[in-house]
Amino acid sequence: MANNKTTASKLHPRNKHQQGYNFPHLKKNSPNLQPFVFVNDFGNETIDFADPKAVFELNKALLLADYGLRHWELARNSLCPAVPGRADYIHYLADLLAEVNSGTIPTGPAVNVLDIGTGAGLIYPIIGINEYGWKFTATETDRASFHHAEINLNKNPGLKGKIQLRFQHDSDKILEGILNGKDKYDAILCNPPFYKSREENWQSSTKKYTALKKSTETTTVQNFRGRHNELWCKGGEQAFITKLIEDSLHLKAQLGWITSLVADKNHLKPLRAVLEYHKAASIKVVEMKQGNKTSRILAWRWS
Repeated sequence: MANNKTTASKLHPRNKHQQGYNFPHLKKNSPNLQPFVFVNDFGNETIDFADPKAVFELNKALLLADYGLRHWELARNSLCPAVPGRADYIHYLADLLAEVNSGTIPTGPAVNVLDIGTGAGLIYPIIGINEYGWKFTATETDRASFHHAEINLNKNPGLKGKIQLRFQHDSDKILEGILNGKDKYDAILCNPPFYKSREENWQSSTKKYTALKKSTETTTVQNFRGRHNELWCKGGEQAFITKLIEDSLHLKAQLGWITSLVADKNHLKPLRAVLEYHKAASIKVVEMKQGNKTSRILAWRWS
C-alpha cells in the first residue's frame, strides 16, 4: 500500500490519518482525485500541494472515504480545509472535555458544540459528529458560504438533525446575535481570520507559493484559497480572539470551554494577559503539529 506519510508526523494519537494518505483507497472512493496523483522521486504517491484543485480533491476524498459523506462542495474561492489538521483540533477538544468529565470523553448528542465561522465545508461539525457523535451549532457571516453549507447539510442524511446553522448578520459581532437565553454549550471552537488586510494575506500567500514551487517566476495561487471573511479582519487574529474573549465573558454562564486556533505564537502572551486580567478560571495552550507546521489551541473557562 503506497502511503504519503508527510502529513502523519505528530498527529493526535486518535487521529485516523496517523498513517498518512492511503491513495489507493482514496482514489477508489473518489475517482476525481486520480488525475492529480503522481509518484514522486521517493517512490510515493502524492499530489502537487501548490495546486488548489488537487488540494480540494484530496480533502474531498478524505471526507467521502473516511467520514461517510455522500456529497461535499465549497463556495467559489472558499478556504479548503486540511482534514488531518482539522481532525486534530476535534480530538484535542475532546481531551479538554474529558478533563471536566472525570477523565472520560463525553460522546453523543447531549454534548453541544458551537463552531464559529464554519465555512462552506462544515468541516469541524462533520468530523466531530463522525468521531464523537456531538451535536453542533455552526455560524457563518458569508452568504455564499452559508448557502453551500446548507447544501452539504441537506445532501448528507447522516448529518440531519445534528447541525443547526445560524447566520451572523453583523460581521463585527461573534457571539452576540447568535446565542439565545436557552443555549448552553459545552465547548466553542473557532478558526479565526488571521490577516489584518487583503494585502497582508497576499504577501504571505506569495511567500508560501514561492516556497512550494521553488520559483519566483510563477503567478501566485493560493493552494487552500479562502474567502475574505476566512482570511482577514480588522486587527487580524489577535483582535478577533480578544473580541471572542470579551463576548464569552458576558455569556460565561452558558459556556464551558471556549477555544480558538492561534497561528502566531506571538499572540499568545497578550491574549493570556487579557484572560488573566478578567480572571479566567482555567487557561490552557495546546500545541498541534502537522509535518513542519505548528499551530496552537488557546482554551479557557470562566468557571
